[in-house]
Amino acid sequence: MITVEKNVELPVTRVRNSYPYKQMEVGDSFFVDNTKMQIVCNANYRANKSLSKKFIARREGNGVRVWRIV
Repeated sequence: MITVEKNVELPVTRVRNSYPYKQMEVGDSFFVDNTKMQIVCNANYRANKSLSKKFIARREGNGVRVWRIV
């Protein structure tokens, strides 16, 4: 049997939409320290679609750098 519970708070999750995609011009970049490449690439994919711009990521040290290329 599954019980229904009331007033259980939703756990806080890490927000990834804090990347500055909207403020970037072609040639600008930002660095994300201590992260996985796949996480940044997923965010780039969503930004590429929603903003109709092109972002690319490359590993740099122990983080990832993202450039706006179009």
